[in-house]
Amino acid sequence: MLCPGPVRYGEVIDGARLPDESIRFAAGGWKGSCTRQTGPMTASNPKADLHSYLQSARDALLWKLDGLSEYDVRRPSTPTGTNLLGLVKHAASVELGYLGETFGRPSGEPLPWLEDGAEPNADMWATADESREYIVGLYRRAWAHADATLDALALDTTGKVPWWPSGKDEVTLHHAVVRVIADTHRHAGHADIVRELMDGAVGVNKGDDSMAPGDSEWWDDYRNRLEHAAQEAHRREPTDAELRTGSAETG
Repeated sequence: MLCPGPVRYGEVIDGARLPDESIRFAAGGWKGSCTRQTGPMTASNPKADLHSYLQSARDALLWKLDGLSEYDVRRPSTPTGTNLLGLVKHAASVELGYLGETFGRPSGEPLPWLEDGAEPNADMWATADESREYIVGLYRRAWAHADATLDALALDTTGKVPWWPSGKDEVTLHHAVVRVIADTHRHAGHADIVRELMDGAVGVNKGDDSMAPGDSEWWDDYRNRLEHAAQEAHRREPTDAELRTGSAETG
């Protein structure tokens, strides 16, 4: 099965364009392993395509927990509390809802953080009593349940989202899967940033960092160039007085 798509291609590093053999692809794939793309992606297999992109996001999100302590997977990294294990807990809840209950296929998994009366944002963090093994296991079971729904139903099957307003709650399986893919990739991006700020670890997965080649000195220089560009752009930004008088620098 082909992977979702190229994650690095034709980059220019130190004035030289990387050769074709430098192209690498994201991990994941329908029903298992991922192989390098060897030809055009013209075959039509919508379910396989959807599952491939969904699984690549799942794998990327879950990998961000590897090698971290119980504290680090839970600790809030932003003013709004974004944390790695909470992102996994949320992603599991989303899959069980949109790709399970919505289509009359409840998983039977207890999700007390989504029940009436639960505190706000309870699905976005893990308590000390909710072990990493439990949350990760829940997420993997959610994968299996969602995959079974995708296998069993046609993409144009209509379901009802229980938490959407009555009369506006119908959705096709195709739409629901796309929604979950978008949500999971969004949170995998959150996890990317949180993990890099935590210990510098980056990449799509353990075997593919999908980053430009370069040692720490190269990256320091690269970051400094970006900082300089940002400061220069700020220097050129017109002040309120310049905007009022039309005397702003134009180039």
